[in-house]
Amino acid sequence: METTKYLLFLISLVNILIWLPTPTAASSNITAVFAFGDSILDAGNNNGLHTLYQSNHAPYGLNFPGRIPTGRFSDGKLATDFLVSKLGIKQLLPAYLDPTLTDRDLLTGASFASAGTGLDDLTATEAGVMSMSTQLRNFQQALQRMRRTAGVSETGRVVENALFMIAAGTNDMMDNFYGVPLRRMYSLSGYQDMLLGNLEIVIRRLHSMGGRRLAVTGLPPIGCMPVQVTLGSLMPSFHMFQRQCINQQNLDSQSYNAKLEALTSRLQATLPGSRVVYVDIYTPLMDMVTRPEAYGFERTLEGCCGIGVLEMGPLCTAFAPTCPNPSKSLFWDAAHPTQAAYFQLASHFYNNVLPTLLA
Repeated sequence: METTKYLLFLISLVNILIWLPTPTAASSNITAVFAFGDSILDAGNNNGLHTLYQSNHAPYGLNFPGRIPTGRFSDGKLATDFLVSKLGIKQLLPAYLDPTLTDRDLLTGASFASAGTGLDDLTATEAGVMSMSTQLRNFQQALQRMRRTAGVSETGRVVENALFMIAAGTNDMMDNFYGVPLRRMYSLSGYQDMLLGNLEIVIRRLHSMGGRRLAVTGLPPIGCMPVQVTLGSLMPSFHMFQRQCINQQNLDSQSYNAKLEALTSRLQATLPGSRVVYVDIYTPLMDMVTRPEAYGFERTLEGCCGIGVLEMGPLCTAFAPTCPNPSKSLFWDAAHPTQAAYFQLASHFYNNVLPTLLA
């Protein structure tokens, strides 16, 4: 028993040391974090919308401080929460539409993301959530609030030295390409190009509003998300009724990510005074799937909520059982990572992407 307690103490100490302020964090001069996109960055903006894409109910927030379901699609914190804490900015990145958010809070950042949205406006319309253009309008409104509070000069300094996070595209592929036959009027390549064209508009608009450090997240291994694994197991194929990643969807993610990386390189060269960086989440997530033991995971292709095959949003409720230890699962529900997985993604970003943004 004493040996077990000692080992647990050492593990806790290592985790604390990993996230202690470091010279890189102290010298980063990042003033704020502003996030745009979908559910992996949404801290609760959908709570007041008439949409099924909501998570402000139990068991979401099971491991969040105070066990509060804030609207984050996780059992606890998101990667952006860990990131702002690591950077010494604040403990959590709040939702812009949080009624308790003050103008002063905006000076250190907020999330404008909306779960269920995409780079295709049809994705947001069908989900009843905020499109990317609506998120940008909200940011324009936030700039006005910040200027009233801190003045034009200080607001300009904050925005110029802020980190802008953008993550969208997964819902477009899941819901409006794989899921809706009408979208088949596009070839895969054509649909990817349309999404990336819309993403370029978003990046350029943020640059025109003062954004200079822009981190753009690629697609995850969509074929390994529990809901896609479930749907794939029901389709006639040689692995019907077997739970395994859908290889073709993962290849699709990789081809999109290659195009996105090329786009960020081109924008980096054409947008004056900017750092536009591609954020690879495919590789670390795929590594968690194939080497779960290296991260302390035991479940990788099922969510922690319910039986883990389809439950998310309105299907992941207080009446659904949850696994006894979410930190041993890669996915919390059928589409979203656990707090433990977000911690790993935040660490990967901090160690591998942030230095490039600060170069």
